[in-house]
Amino acid sequence: MSNENVLVIEDEEDILALVHYNLAREGYTVTPVTTGEEGLKAAARQRPDLILLDLMLPGMDGLEICRRLKKNPETASVPIIMVSARGEEADVVAGLELGAEDYVTKPFSNKVLLARIKTVLRRREREAQPPEDGEALTIGGISIHPGRNEVLVDGEPVDLTYTEFRVLHFLAGRPGWVFTRYQIVNAVRGDDYAVTDRAVDVQIVGLRKKLGRAGQCIETVRGVGYRFKDQG
Repeated sequence: MSNENVLVIEDEEDILALVHYNLAREGYTVTPVTTGEEGLKAAARQRPDLILLDLMLPGMDGLEICRRLKKNPETASVPIIMVSARGEEADVVAGLELGAEDYVTKPFSNKVLLARIKTVLRRREREAQPPEDGEALTIGGISIHPGRNEVLVDGEPVDLTYTEFRVLHFLAGRPGWVFTRYQIVNAVRGDDYAVTDRAVDVQIVGLRKKLGRAGQCIETVRGVGYRFKDQG
């Protein structure tokens, strides 16, 4: 049984009640709210372990709530799973761009939702553990330390999201190899993680921007995918 605190922001009361029931049965402490404004206040007050956030909310929508949560230093590290009946690619990409960890479309299976929640919480727990010893990878002026989850460019730290770090580490660990978008998704998130080609492109764009000139090491292979430039 779990004792993590999950904040559920959902305006459909029947769905809110069902999610509340299923999470509580699994041992989670659940804080249910029906508006984004209430969700922001609850998140600031209690720092939940995870936020389940509906996209279509009255007043302030889920994307704006996600944006505010990620900009607030007090809640920026809290993982968010977005839930919505809108499963179009643009919505998925928008949520991931803002820093959401996952995206589940309605109607959803309670078993699938619980599995996604457990996966995100396990990942968060691993990140919170003391760093393990790991051999740093240095290539193209970029130093990547998997144990510390740290990236340096010419000695200066670069702040990457969890997914951006995983993508960079995966590509840089195999310089010269070309990977399709689906191969990148499978390596970073697992082959059961539903995400679009466009979402991978978003991660690459973000990486290049944050890495500055070193971002040129990540090359686009037209019609295939991406590779890290071989320095040999």
